[in-house]
Amino acid sequence: MKYVDSMEKSAEFLRQALPLMSRQAAALHPVSYAVWYEYVAGINPPLKASIDGRTKNGAVLDEQATLELFHKHIADIDEDVSRRVSEGFQKALADISRSASQAGDHASEYGRVLEKWSADLAHSTPGAGLGGAVDLLLRHTRNMQESTAALKANLDESRREIEQLRQEVRKARQDALADGLTGLMNRRGFDSVLAACVSACDAERAPSLLIADIDFFKRINDSYGHLFGDKVILGIAQILKDNVKGKDIAARYGGEEFVILLPETPLEGAQHLAEKIRSEVERCRIKRAHHNAAVGNITISVGVASYRNGESAHDFLGRADSALYLSKNQGRNRVTVAGMPLNA
Repeated sequence: MKYVDSMEKSAEFLRQALPLMSRQAAALHPVSYAVWYEYVAGINPPLKASIDGRTKNGAVLDEQATLELFHKHIADIDEDVSRRVSEGFQKALADISRSASQAGDHASEYGRVLEKWSADLAHSTPGAGLGGAVDLLLRHTRNMQESTAALKANLDESRREIEQLRQEVRKARQDALADGLTGLMNRRGFDSVLAACVSACDAERAPSLLIADIDFFKRINDSYGHLFGDKVILGIAQILKDNVKGKDIAARYGGEEFVILLPETPLEGAQHLAEKIRSEVERCRIKRAHHNAAVGNITISVGVASYRNGESAHDFLGRADSALYLSKNQGRNRVTVAGMPLNA
């Protein structure tokens, strides 16, 4: 999802990140760069808020703090992926450095030859034979051309390697933010998206939030087994995918709990969507493995809330969760809107 910046834009982020990295007490390694890249790019509001909080009043980040920020806000990438990415970047940077050094050596030698040739030309008499000097100059010119071509080829290859590494990091991040069973976003990813949405809210736009929980899910598992319970979760996840469009985001928030963020949907529209999803779940039938009969009477309870200007993501989520609790407490298989009378 994430690193889709152009070469020019990423170079600008590098220019902004390096001074910030240099002021810290952590080394200039890939983990540190990832933290500050996302900070200056403005793509990770929770990370930015955490860094701003830790560095206020002139405080700096040490190695431990940098590592904590990376693991908490950037990537749950397994160690093998981290190692390959780090080694890959180090190799690409080493190749670029080596090629640039070789080209620099050739350029220096070429400069010396030009100076000597110019001096010989200045002190020579008209008509004097300069064939040897010209041959030397031509030979070094060819060497310089070959060195420049080699540098370009190595830079192109390093850029391809870096792009491949970026793709690997991107996939690893996507995997880290996805629920393994349903393919929906997981809780960690949703919390980050919700925080970003809330931080971008203004008085003219109030996002809405749905929280749904499968009714009597423990009873389903006890009666039909956990494999069937997984089929129920998958079935409801598919209903959510079919009904969540555009900028809206659905996630599996817990074992049998789902959330939907509607960044640009007012409360009335959110309530309508919640009723539609609840109704579709109530009508669904899920087949058991090795049985012809399908199991029905599967329902969900839903809580709906609309964002109140100035509240935190935690409070916003808490009001939707309280509405869900009321749905459960009032008999389940129903939608309750936060702040509305129960008979509404």
